[in-house]
Amino acid sequence: MTAQRRILVTGFGPFPGAPYNPTQQLVSQLVRLRRPALDNIARMGHVFPVAYGAVDRELPMLIAAHRPDALLMFGLAARTPFIRVETRVRNAVTQIWPDAAHTRIGNRMIASGADSIRRFGPHTSRLLRAAQTAGVDARASLSAGYYLCNYLGWRAIEATRAPDGPRLAAFVHVPLVPRGAAHPLKGCNRGVTFEDLVIAGEAMLMEMATLARRAADSV
Repeated sequence: MTAQRRILVTGFGPFPGAPYNPTQQLVSQLVRLRRPALDNIARMGHVFPVAYGAVDRELPMLIAAHRPDALLMFGLAARTPFIRVETRVRNAVTQIWPDAAHTRIGNRMIASGADSIRRFGPHTSRLLRAAQTAGVDARASLSAGYYLCNYLGWRAIEATRAPDGPRLAAFVHVPLVPRGAAHPLKGCNRGVTFEDLVIAGEAMLMEMATLARRAADSV
């Protein structure tokens, strides 16, 4: 029998300027999906507080506890009206905005002496194509920003380079969507709905499951 593959799906909680973060609900939906294509795929969901210390504490604990084959991470890009599949992260941290715990990173670099840019890998093009084929406006992105999303992405790529770490990692930015038709949010993107996020997320999750199986078979 084929060994069970494991995917850790993550999102973020609210943060200053974003009292509602749809990735929190998106993660909950994706880990509960029941699809034949996800048979023998264990999914674990986690929502990070928007704090550098929380990422540094919780990501290693989650990897040690669940031993995921892949990380599928989501974050909010409130001013982008489409889904962004990130292709790379920067070795940089904003000096302007503190995190939700009011922490500012003193160093402008995440890892001193490391590369200025790290890439998730060619599998991001497959995730992008999966979301687009599902009929959702999704585009490749060259910048994950300089805040917690970029920071988590960097730490995730670090984890894939560890001997016992996950084989794959991907980060996806989603737009701000209304919680419901009756309660639209100020600044939200009216062209994309939460249902669209679930459709795209499901397509990318199933593609990541395929990639995780293939990566395991290649060992």
